[in-house]
Amino acid sequence: MTLQPRPGLMDIKPYVPGAAAPAGAVKLSSNENALGCSPKAAEAFRAAADKLHVYPDGGATRLRQAIAEAEDVDADRIVCGAGSDELLQLIGRAYLAPDDVVVQSQYGFLVYRLVAMQSGARCVSAPERNYTTDVDAMIEAARDGARIVFLANPNNPTGTWISGAEVRRLREGLADDVLLVLDGAYAEYVDAPGWENPLKLADDYGNVAVTRTFSKIHGLAGLRLGWMYGPKAVVDVIHRVRGPFNVNLPAIEAGVAAIGDREFVARSKAHNDQWLAYLAQQLGGLGFEVTPSVCNFVLVHFPDEPGRSAADADRFLTEHGLVVRALAPYGLPHALRITVGTEADNRAVVAALAAFAGRSR
Repeated sequence: MTLQPRPGLMDIKPYVPGAAAPAGAVKLSSNENALGCSPKAAEAFRAAADKLHVYPDGGATRLRQAIAEAEDVDADRIVCGAGSDELLQLIGRAYLAPDDVVVQSQYGFLVYRLVAMQSGARCVSAPERNYTTDVDAMIEAARDGARIVFLANPNNPTGTWISGAEVRRLREGLADDVLLVLDGAYAEYVDAPGWENPLKLADDYGNVAVTRTFSKIHGLAGLRLGWMYGPKAVVDVIHRVRGPFNVNLPAIEAGVAAIGDREFVARSKAHNDQWLAYLAQQLGGLGFEVTPSVCNFVLVHFPDEPGRSAADADRFLTEHGLVVRALAPYGLPHALRITVGTEADNRAVVAALAAFAGRSR
């Protein structure tokens, strides 16, 4: 008899990351930091090479303390992981049983559905309005026995966000036994009126957990490093299901240095503010619909017409050495997500899409 996995696992379509760039091409498919990482983090990583024979601190104590100091939160309510992806999966492992319900927004991060399916749970997507989370739709979807509600705010791949008041309205519209998980992977990029640091909500409610990552503004995507902040009871549960050394030693050392380098964070945000606006203005001026974004990427829409489609644009950009993200797996087959790159990268994208638009008219 052939060994069979648990029912439902073979229905999972593995997550496909942004395409790698061939030699000589520019990778704008994974929302990586155009400025790289903090020089202090790189130095700390190199220094860790002398300690690779030593097990890391299983509790990532120094890293949690550094995060707590930078974010003004309680270190005992932080748990670190191998990227926020691992923490999302640990939350699912800890709280989901077969036939439970997970709720996400229509264009939510693909990993949420994978988290549900790994536990045999159902994932329900609440329709969005103008590519933005609809709180009323989320509350309505959660009435069908939801166990976890995942909200990426701001959201990937749309780049849209909802205000702190709306997030609070969502939390207060959910049952007390529903865990609201706020995925703040891009939170450092946002300073718009009405925005509220999601960590504050985790302090104000006993059933809110917030995940964050070092992959985006800190530029440590290659190290796989993230953290979660939440109620002590939730953090205690996650500690019970995570691996004993789930964060490696070089990642801890680089993370401590990165979270303390506020100058690099500020420089990364300033770069993003400038070139995000440039891409939106320039691509909009070429006639493309661009969804307003507060993240380090833009969502660009294309007509469903031969020669002018998103697939055509994707091929054209690839031929010109620019690798971006196709979004059919998200239910957005007529859009591409383009990461904010260096000045040269951004100008190359605009020039290439100008050529594409001229050719396809």
